[in-house]
Amino acid sequence: MKNSKVLVWSIVVALGGFLFGFDTAVISGAEKAIQHLWDLSAVEHGFTVSIALIGTVLGAMLGGIPADKLGRKTTLFWIAVLYLVSSLGSALATDWYVFIFFRFLGGLGVGASSVAAPMYISEISPAKSRGKMVGLFQFNVVFGILIAYFSNYFMQDMGDDAWRWMLGVQALPSLIFLLAIIYVPESPRWLIMKKGDVQQAREILNIIDPQTSEETLFAIMNANEETKDKPSARLFSAKYKTPVMLAILFAVFNQVSGINAIIYYSPRIFEMTGLGAKAAFLSSAGIGFVNFAFTLLAINFIDRFGRRTLMAIGSVGVIITLGLVARAFFIKDFTGVPVFLFVYIAFFAFSQGAVIWVFISEIFPNEVRANGQALGSFTHWFMAAVIAFSFPIISEYLGGGITFSFFAIMMILQLIFVWRIMPETKGTSLERTDKTMILH
Repeated sequence: MKNSKVLVWSIVVALGGFLFGFDTAVISGAEKAIQHLWDLSAVEHGFTVSIALIGTVLGAMLGGIPADKLGRKTTLFWIAVLYLVSSLGSALATDWYVFIFFRFLGGLGVGASSVAAPMYISEISPAKSRGKMVGLFQFNVVFGILIAYFSNYFMQDMGDDAWRWMLGVQALPSLIFLLAIIYVPESPRWLIMKKGDVQQAREILNIIDPQTSEETLFAIMNANEETKDKPSARLFSAKYKTPVMLAILFAVFNQVSGINAIIYYSPRIFEMTGLGAKAAFLSSAGIGFVNFAFTLLAINFIDRFGRRTLMAIGSVGVIITLGLVARAFFIKDFTGVPVFLFVYIAFFAFSQGAVIWVFISEIFPNEVRANGQALGSFTHWFMAAVIAFSFPIISEYLGGGITFSFFAIMMILQLIFVWRIMPETKGTSLERTDKTMILH
């Protein structure tokens, strides 16, 4: 990347993704200790694990409001505050209700981050490298997941309060994110569309790419002029039906792959297959590493091969691996399950994991991008909450075979979606993509 400042801004904002990933995965190491500490029933336990996701759903649903009203940067600052308060409060919780409250606050931060961060990065990135830049967010998500798994592994022997250290260590990167976000500029598209500040937007666009800054400025202003005298844009109108449909379907498929069931409950799943507790923790760390490695690979290919190609490859891979895991549960032979899950994570990371936030941040016009991003993120996290809450209950009553078979069938439907419906968005400006989506 030629422009080091854009890269630095993207990395700083993507720290929100690191905290998103860490917060999401860290509960996998603490959930069993918390269940025993407060003697939680199966339903209470499911609620404890999914409370952060309930907060995430709400944060995603409402995240577009401050992103539009206050700006992308200010919203990211307050997200950092939520992460910091949540990590300290969860670690120091004196009872179950206090713990639930602070985990809920962290969820609000995760949900709002999944709206504001990819949107900000997509709005400051040159078209030719936008996939890679927005992919930094997902890269940091899986890096956060990896660090959470290794952190849990190394802290598991720290006594009865090990779970407090697992959750509390997140305060350090939260503080770094809080201080670093002060030094990034506001999105030039937000400055023009919401504040009418053309001069400041021009200065930022000149830093991003001086050769195309005036052309980009004209395109943004032209798009703004086309919508300025019209009634307030409503996301759920016929005009935007195509991007709305694409965002909802993409987000639903992302979660019915079973990814968050595996991320949250990986130590438990590995123990179900006969591994000891320590081996299960180490295998979970292995999942985090595979996720990290293949996301890194994907963000180097996403602008070259395109979004649809990655999705097609990944869909085939996850169908096969989920089918093999389901078969193992049916025949009660778990010999290859850890390998199947590693391969599943590799295909997921190379496709859905890397593509989702890039694709959703690209398909909505400027005037409804914040609300569109919020819709995609809300759908994603609503489904994640449903899966995380129901997985321990369904797998207990129906068994792993039926549960993983359901995930495999959903991925067959996803492959049909990619083949028949999903458009390609690589290499085009946001404004040109907007026009294509509206005319679809």
